[in-house]
Amino acid sequence: MSEKEMSGKEKVLFSKATNPSNILPKKLTLESKIKFRCHPGVRCFTACCGGIKIILTPYDILTLKKRLDIPAHELLQQYTTPVYLEGTDMPGVALKLTEGDNRCPFVTPEGCTVYTDRPSACRYYPVGMADFHEGQGAMGGGADHKDEEKFFFIVKEDHCKGFEEDKEWTVAEWRADQGVDVRDEMNKEWLRLVMRRKSFGHQASLSEQAKRMFFMTSTDLDHFRRFIFESSFLDTYQIDDETLEKIKNDDVELMLFSFKYLAASLFGAEGLPIREDKIQEKVKEIKKRQDDSVTQSIEDYKKIKADRGEKIDMDLDMK
Repeated sequence: MSEKEMSGKEKVLFSKATNPSNILPKKLTLESKIKFRCHPGVRCFTACCGGIKIILTPYDILTLKKRLDIPAHELLQQYTTPVYLEGTDMPGVALKLTEGDNRCPFVTPEGCTVYTDRPSACRYYPVGMADFHEGQGAMGGGADHKDEEKFFFIVKEDHCKGFEEDKEWTVAEWRADQGVDVRDEMNKEWLRLVMRRKSFGHQASLSEQAKRMFFMTSTDLDHFRRFIFESSFLDTYQIDDETLEKIKNDDVELMLFSFKYLAASLFGAEGLPIREDKIQEKVKEIKKRQDDSVTQSIEDYKKIKADRGEKIDMDLDMK
């Protein structure tokens, strides 16, 4: 599938592909109350697990691969399909629905087989979150992110009978009960990368190398760890020993570090210093290219004059 085709089919960042008419037109806050409960006794139990598009975040992939006890590449191959994240050229993955019934590969009539490690989008439903970030503030070094605006909304689909239950709680209580607050904390820096990219629109595009790097760091931490410790990465970036020890042995720390690396490499954010000798090498390389360009321009000028039989009337020192 081409990038254009995938982008056209992708409707949401990491949630259900819902019809906008199912979204109730009311902004909610963390203190807003909702009336909803889902359990095996509800008539529509697991009905919401079909005909969906669930985009997996890096933390979703991390928890699922541990739950299934398989490498990330095997999880991606067996259970996901490639997508482009909404409004961007950033590659990601969504759960691959089963053929025939078009349902989540982890759902059974008895419920979700990976429930305690289910993706973030599943945890949110039927609550949705809109999270906006304004340009540079969301990525700049030391930013306090005051420019963020968050609000919540309800997705109410005809088949869902959970709204007929008598359980009432605030959005904050729902998030805590479903473990969304923890997921949001884990995912937030990655989401900021996506939102930052989305804010650029189609005015610029990522290089193929940048796309591959974003995909690798977002989906396969084992591969990213090898990239750090088995390539020239540590010859380029200055990483303190404490951080190196953490990312060598802790997948969550490695994931969080990967977001910092992507922010620096894709958007020039601060926080990941380049070794001074590498900076000087780059300066020399740029200067040499400039000097070569000037030299070539002078040679071209002299050739043109010579071809015309004109006298060179400039003092050109080529030594």
